[in-house]
Amino acid sequence: MEQNSLNPVAESGARVRLVPDTGENLIELKDITFAYPGRPAIFENFSFAFPKGAKAGLVGSNGSGKTTLLQLVMGLIKPQKGEIRLFGEPTKKEADFRKARIKIGFVFQDANDQLFCPTVKDDIAFGPLNTGHTREEADAIVEEVLALLKLSDFRDRITYALSDGEKKLVSIGTALAMRPEMLILDEPTTCLDESAVERVVKVLLDCGLPYLIVAHDRPFLDRVVTSKYLMANKTVTPMDTKNAILHQEEQ
Repeated sequence: MEQNSLNPVAESGARVRLVPDTGENLIELKDITFAYPGRPAIFENFSFAFPKGAKAGLVGSNGSGKTTLLQLVMGLIKPQKGEIRLFGEPTKKEADFRKARIKIGFVFQDANDQLFCPTVKDDIAFGPLNTGHTREEADAIVEEVLALLKLSDFRDRITYALSDGEKKLVSIGTALAMRPEMLILDEPTTCLDESAVERVVKVLLDCGLPYLIVAHDRPFLDRVVTSKYLMANKTVTPMDTKNAILHQEEQ
C-alpha cells in the first residue's frame, strides 16, 4: 500500500518533466488527485509529462508512489480528479486506455501477472493474435522476439516451468511483440542473473524505443537511461546521471 504522496509542485501547479522537452509528450498527467480508499492522497493536483524520445528511470523506496503512477498511466486505476493524455489524446474511458495500451509495452514487476499461456510461443503470440495479426504474422513476430532475447530454444518450453528470471525475459518479449511506441518497465531486473541482465541491457539499448523504468537496481539504470530521478518525500529530484535535468513549467 502506498503511504507517501508524489506531489513535488502541488502548490505552484507546475508540470514536472523528467527529461528535456522535445515538444511532444507521450504521457501527460495534469492536475491529478488520487487516493486509495481510506488513505491520504498520494497525488494532489499533480502534473507530469514524459516527452517523446525519453529514456528515464525512477527510483524510490517502497510506498513512494512509483507503481501508483504507472497504474494511473495504464488506466488500471482511475484518479479522483485530473486529466491523463496518452500520445496526445485524452483518455477518459476504458476504450481510450485500451487503444493507448496497444502502443505501450508494459512489463509487470511480477512476470506471473503477465504470462498465462501454456508455452513461451503462445505467450508471445497472444498479443499480436489479439490485435489483428494472422497466425503466420504472429509466428514471425515470435521468432524475431525470441532471437532478440536469445531465447530461440525456449519456443516450445512450458511457461510455468521456467525459472523466475526466464519468465521475466519472456514477459519483456510479450511487450516487444506488440511493436509498441514506448516501453514501461516495473523492476525489469528482478530475479535476473548477471547474464540475463546483460541481455536486457542490450535489448533496451538496441530497441530504439523511448522507455520509463521503475527500478531499485541503480547500477542497471546507469547503463540504460539518460535521466534518473528519485521519488521521495512527495518530491521528484534529479540524480547524478548524464543529461539529468529537472524541468518545471508554469502552467
